[in-house]
Amino acid sequence: MSQFKVFVTREIPRAGLDLLGTRCEFTVGSYEEKPLAEAEIRNGLKGADALLCLLTERITREILSDCHVKIVANAAVGYDNIDVKAATELGIPVTNTPGVLTETTADFAFSLLMSSARRIAEADRFVRAGKFTGWGMMMLLGNDVYGKTLGIVGMGRIGRAVAKRGKGFGMKIVYTDQARNPEAEAELGAEFVSKETLFRSADFVSLHVPLTPETRHFVGAAEFALMKPTSHLINTARGPVVDEQALLQALKDRKIAGAGLDVYEREPQVTAGLMELDNVTLAPHLASASVETRSRMATMAVENIFAVMDGRRPPNLVNPDVYAARG
Repeated sequence: MSQFKVFVTREIPRAGLDLLGTRCEFTVGSYEEKPLAEAEIRNGLKGADALLCLLTERITREILSDCHVKIVANAAVGYDNIDVKAATELGIPVTNTPGVLTETTADFAFSLLMSSARRIAEADRFVRAGKFTGWGMMMLLGNDVYGKTLGIVGMGRIGRAVAKRGKGFGMKIVYTDQARNPEAEAELGAEFVSKETLFRSADFVSLHVPLTPETRHFVGAAEFALMKPTSHLINTARGPVVDEQALLQALKDRKIAGAGLDVYEREPQVTAGLMELDNVTLAPHLASASVETRSRMATMAVENIFAVMDGRRPPNLVNPDVYAARG
């Protein structure tokens, strides 16, 4: 029997490649930090039995129809980069890497919250520019975090982990979601509120929802109009959840005090004007970027591939209808 062949779109941590190499023959499409074009993906998939891709690669119906892979293993929690409907119709399992990046992402979301509140990135630029000439009572005044209200939009794994960090800062936790989370309410004293109430009352709004047709532009001009002029928006979810043009205007007009962004509406493009503002902290999609977490994401994606190789249902399947159809 010939060795199972895997196409890895771009470089992943060594732990993942080493594990993959124990059982599979593999090729890596690129060692550069930029997404592969569709033609490059198609070419890499020739003769491949499996695809291991990153969230920046668009895996379309056309790509899936033109190959013969037995699994698409996404090294990410989100999978909106893959046409899952087409994969299901073609009988191809799609997997993701949930859970492993919860705490790391929550750490980063709270780091952005702190940076926005206390103007840390702005202060760093201030010092580097040689503007610091001595302590001043009114220099770079920010906002307190302790004792304020933290609004969580989406009380899933990551939202709940961010809320725990807020609780450690003595924050009041309010949240909104499609359904109530009794466990979070019991553990954190979190209060379930309407979307409108959350945006009106929260000093910090942290977004933790997947990108779906319903959540695209979930936060726009109407929500910014509800927020306090001292409030901050934090987005470590998906860029299109926020209408960035509306965010730009809200920041310019000081309708809100600040924002911390790790994701962008047209990533990697940043909406023109945001980079010129001092009241926004910008990061290049780093929420899960720790050595430990990215290595585990890579090995989890490989483990999903191994499961399919062994005739098992992969542990992190996102389209279970594929197996339901098989009976």
